[in-house]
Formats: sequence, C-alpha cells, structure tokens
Amino acid sequence: MKTVTLVPGDGIGPEITESVKAVFKAANAPIIWEEADCGLNAYEKTGTLMPQHFIDSLNRTGVGLKGPTTTPVGGGHRSINVQMRQMFNLYASVRPIKNFKGLPSFFEGIDLIIVRENSEDLYKGIEYMISPGVAQGIKLITAEASERIGRHAFELAIKLGRKKVTVVHKANIMKYTDGLFLDSIRKVASDYPSIAIDDMIVDNCGMQLVTKPQQFDIIVTENLYGDILSDIGAGLIGGLGIASGANIGEKCAMFEAVHGSAPDIQGKNIANPTALLLSSASMLDYMGELEVGNRVRNAISSTLANAHERTRDLGGTLGTKEFTAAVISKLK
Repeated sequence: MKTVTLVPGDGIGPEITESVKAVFKAANAPIIWEEADCGLNAYEKTGTLMPQHFIDSLNRTGVGLKGPTTTPVGGGHRSINVQMRQMFNLYASVRPIKNFKGLPSFFEGIDLIIVRENSEDLYKGIEYMISPGVAQGIKLITAEASERIGRHAFELAIKLGRKKVTVVHKANIMKYTDGLFLDSIRKVASDYPSIAIDDMIVDNCGMQLVTKPQQFDIIVTENLYGDILSDIGAGLIGGLGIASGANIGEKCAMFEAVHGSAPDIQGKNIANPTALLLSSASMLDYMGELEVGNRVRNAISSTLANAHERTRDLGGTLGTKEFTAAVISKLK
C-alpha cells in the first residue's frame, strides 16, 4: 500500500474527490489516503492558504491528488497553484489532450501532450509598480530550467513511444528570453536522435491547434504559453471537465483537475468528476500501478462513450454520484 496526500479542495472539490475515493476502493487500488487541505477552506480555518500539515504531508508522501482550490480575491494573495509549484519545485506541467470515443468534439484523431515549464517565465510573479500608472513584469528564462523541461519532454516521448517534439516560442520577437528557451531545448534534442524536433511560433501554434491539431505529438513550451494552449486543447476535446493535469518535480508530484472550484454548483450533485478521475489514473501510472490505472481509464472511457451515462455538462443527465456508479460498474 502506498500513501497519497489527498486535498479535497474548495467548492465542488470534496464531491469529486469522494468520487475518486469510491472508484479506487472498487478497483482495489493499493492507495491509502492522507487528507490535508489547502486553499480557501484551509485559509478560513487556519489563516493560511497552505497550512503546515499540508506541506508536511506532501513532503512525506511525495505524491498528491488535489481537488480544485480557490484563492481568496484581494488581499495580495498569490495563486495557490503557483505557490505550490514553486514551493515543491513542480517544474513540469503535463496535460494530455486526447479524444474520447463517442464524445462530440471539433476534431477526431487528437492525441497530443502539452508539456509546460512550470517554474519561471512571467508566472514567476516578479512585478513592480515603476511609477503611478506604470507597471512592469519580468520575464525570467534560464538555460537550466529550459533544458530541464526539454529533457522531460524528450524522456516522455521515449517512454510513450512518441515520434516528435514541437517547441513553441516567440523567439522571433523575444530573441533573448524565448531565444534562450528554444536554443536550450535544441541542445537537449541532440541527445535524442530517434525523436524528431521542430519549432513553432506561439500564435501560429494557436491557429494550428484549432485547424489541424492531429499534426502535434508532444508540445513543449514556456509557462504562460502552456497555460493558454492547454485550455485551447481542452476545448477541442470537450472542455475542462475532461482535462486532466499533472505537476511533476524531481522529488514530488501533484495531480489535479485543471478546472475551477465552481462554488455555484457546490453540493448540487451535478459536478463532473471526470477530470480528477483521469488525473488519478495518471497518478497511478506515475506510482507504477499501471494495471489499475489502465482499468480506471478504460472504465471512464466506456462510460463517456454512452451518451446516456454522461454528466449534464457533457449533454447527459447523470449526477456526480450516478456517474461515479456508472464508472464503477465498468471496472474490469
């Protein structure tokens, strides 16, 4: 048995994490949950967004599954997700973008992965007010972090049998920062001669994603571009409700639903738990529990293939609990 830090989160978070717990129990997943909250609920109870018991738990287990969290508006609070990635050095965001059989989408044959550098770029949050009415943000790019994310992308390509890595950038304009990112990943690519590499300017990539997404295999990009392109990719296959996410570091990994906490539907049994369920399957893969991960993923796919067994956001009629029961019924 392996222990995982479970963050119920805010809004619909507790409902969809209960879904994961039920599916894991039915699948006999060898996981022990250690609950430790962060986010708005934790802030209201402890006065801090990331209480020490959460930090200690994740440091101890090395693996976490997180429901969506809310960062309080105003008061100078920084994004809980950005804080977490920086505190635990979760430098790689990995977002699979793939069609589900039977689920309506804009295109068929989409099967790509976006690998996003998670630790620097404008998301570093280095901002200043230079004078009244004038603000400045610093775009920080280093060769070390760029090579690290490039290596992560190429290693993922080798592991998954992928054929091509596309580097997305804006080096035609930002010649020092994005130029360094591009050059650093080209340097790494020389160690992986069996994997093709090409590069694409980010605005062109946005257009290509919504016109011919099948051309992409693995995209590796900077923090801000990756944030935007990941949501475009999710929109192509059915929305954020089915978009899984992983934040991976050298000593720790956090898997999460990438959608928000949706407090407006909290407690109404209409939240879609698919994104967190898919993220939990990726977590099982990461932990070496490939057989259980595949069973969970296959059960989700079989459920989504039936229009009558989807949640309302996907055109169905099932509630959170009913959808969870449908997934459990298809576990093999």
